Formats: sequence, structure tokens, C-alpha cells
Amino acid sequence: MILCIETATTVCSAALCDENGVHGVAGAPPGMSHAAQLTIIIHELMKDNRITATDLDAVAVSKGPGSYTGLRIGVSAAKGIAYGAGIPLIAINTLEAMCSGFISLYPEDLKPGTLLCPMIDARRMEVYNSIFTADGKQVRETAATIIDKDSFSDFLTGNRVIFFGNGAEKCRGTITHPGALFREGFILSASYLHIPSVNAMRNRQFEDVAYFEPYYLKEFIATVPKNLFPDKPL
Repeated sequence: MILCIETATTVCSAALCDENGVHGVAGAPPGMSHAAQLTIIIHELMKDNRITATDLDAVAVSKGPGSYTGLRIGVSAAKGIAYGAGIPLIAINTLEAMCSGFISLYPEDLKPGTLLCPMIDARRMEVYNSIFTADGKQVRETAATIIDKDSFSDFLTGNRVIFFGNGAEKCRGTITHPGALFREGFILSASYLHIPSVNAMRNRQFEDVAYFEPYYLKEFIATVPKNLFPDKPL
């Protein structure tokens, strides 16, 4: 059994899966604190399925790109469980997990010539993204892209590209190519790590528990609100 953890976006969730499928999913509503909810979610999920950490074969985590804070919370929890239980750590690219989830949710959309573009909001008009074929093969490396009217034009020529994820909706008014389609309502779930994590387990693609770090893609830049230190008269 593999425990899957997803904290890369605003939705925090966990799932239990193996080669036979997904056996349980638990999550917190959007906007809830990942730090406060994740361990509770995992505890309740494992309690409901009557297993403990020693019954797990591995723990898989969505490694990014995504929220800097969210990724650190998820990876820290996954590393702690893996180390404590003495089991392997699996790291799955968040965009790959999104693609896998889309393929299982919307098989009717997977027509010949269709490409899939999962998007994660990276603030303003920037998104984390990649391009996959309808059978899940990655054809564009993960990137942070500032969206303009010409974005993805090379892929949209002669293809239908479906954009989805929490970064897609803000791009609808900018990417207006007739081949661009937008699938609303896609919410990332830990259950979408199922197929990638089972494949990683089968191929023994494990991470070093001690040294693994999230895939941030961009450097984190801390800012200080302008009104934090108001000017004081001398």
C-alpha cells in the first residue's frame, strides 16, 4: 500500500493506493491550513482503512512545482513518515499527477490530436505548466510561463490543446486560438498520484529521504508589506 500526499495547491489531500486501485481519499476544503490539516487527514485516512505506517510499502508526495509553503509541508510530512517507518519515498511531478488524473476523469476528451496542458497558478499572469499527449507522454518540459497571446502557439498549430488546473481560467481571455479548450472545475487530488506512484514503485524509483527537496522551479522571494514598519516621526 502506498500513502499519497498532495499539498502543492490550495487543496490538501491524502490517498491510499496500490496496483489494484485507490482505496481511500481524504482532503480538507480549499483555504484550510495545510500545516494544521495534513496530519489529521492522514491519521483519519489510515484509521478508516485500519492500517498503520508499518503496513505501508512506500509514501509518495507531489514534489512540485506549486506553492512553496505547501510543498515544504507535504514533503516534510512524507519524509518523516518514510524515515519513521523505514519505507521508500517516491516523488511525483505535480503536473504529471494532474495529467494522470485528467486522463482518468475525462476519457471522452482524449480525441486524436489532443494535447493536455496542466496549469498551476504562479501569481499574476504566470503559470507552471507542461504539455502531455493524450496517453500521458510528456512532450514539453515543466516551465514557468508568463502568458501572452502567442503562448503555446507552436503546440496549438494543428492540434487541440486542453488547458486545465487552477492556473488555466485566468488564461482564457489571453489564449484565444481556436484550438485552445479550457476544462473548468479540475481540482488536484492525492488520488491522481496513484498511477505514477505505482509505476515508480514498480521501477524502484525512490528518493533519498535525508536529502530530497521539493521541486520549486522558481526561487522563493520573501517580501515585507510596506505598512509593516510605518514611518515614525523623529
